[in-house]
Amino acid sequence: MNKISFFILLMVVLCSCSSNEFKIDGNISGVDGLRIVFSGDSGLVDEWVNMDKKGHFSFKGTAQEPVLVSLMDVRGEPLAMVVAVDGNHLKIKGDASKTMGIKVKGNRLNEDWQLFRDEHAAFYTDPNPSRLDAAIEKYVREHPDDMLSTVLLLADYSDYSDRDKLDKMLGGIKAEARPESLTRILTSGPQARTRSALPRLMTLTLFKHDDTAEEISLTGHGTTLISLWANPQLDRQTVISKLQMLDKGVRVIDVLAEGDTLRWGQTTSTDPEGWQHYWAPGGPLEPGIQTLGITSLPWYAVTDSTGLVTYSGPNLSTALKLLTPKAP
Repeated sequence: MNKISFFILLMVVLCSCSSNEFKIDGNISGVDGLRIVFSGDSGLVDEWVNMDKKGHFSFKGTAQEPVLVSLMDVRGEPLAMVVAVDGNHLKIKGDASKTMGIKVKGNRLNEDWQLFRDEHAAFYTDPNPSRLDAAIEKYVREHPDDMLSTVLLLADYSDYSDRDKLDKMLGGIKAEARPESLTRILTSGPQARTRSALPRLMTLTLFKHDDTAEEISLTGHGTTLISLWANPQLDRQTVISKLQMLDKGVRVIDVLAEGDTLRWGQTTSTDPEGWQHYWAPGGPLEPGIQTLGITSLPWYAVTDSTGLVTYSGPNLSTALKLLTPKAP
């Protein structure tokens, strides 16, 4: 997802009112429209925001606890990410063609995050995420009482392959610096949803490598496996080899489920010829995909011919059992 990158925290500038309202004003040039997505007090908020011809906009939301707010253009390309909470008034300014230069002001936490990104700009643009990951690990070790440590792990850290390591780093941050409203997507653990809680997906609208959007029908096509992942997917070749062994009647939808597409082409360049690739700009929060209850990546979902999700979870072996005919 770059991960659908996460929520800048800490209640800096809390107001005494009870409205739980925050405000974001901004001016982002070079963009025709703005989409704002965050998980608010009453569930997922996914709204289009009006902008004038000069790129000015204003948005009001509600959040009693700190939430990560993602700002994207009309194609779902990430522009900026901030953490907002009741009482915040954030100001954003920049050019959509230079997202690293978009500035955020309004509270200390967002400004400190901006400073970290500025100081490590070369790492953020490096196709190899290892240097940025190392810098984040160092910051987390040295700042256990700083909520920015939590924000960096959730929003900018790339290597989620070692869950024990991630849990240890997160656990080393003091409780007051890692509010549950931000960390629950990780601390809830990669649990598969029960069948009774699974949704029915009729369609998914995803982007392809040529930047065109495609509406994919999940009904009337037999069984479908949705394979969702984020860079780096270290065991990708193993996953693909297993998927190639599936019955030809099973359709596979391969989805990059994060905002950052910088390494997408590089990762998929060695995939089998004709392999279909898609991109979900909003990652786990993308409309439709967010109903799968994703708590980690990679993630797998199986749907039947009516669009009913029969499995949604992190275990490929479990998903494959639903797709492989039992021996007589």
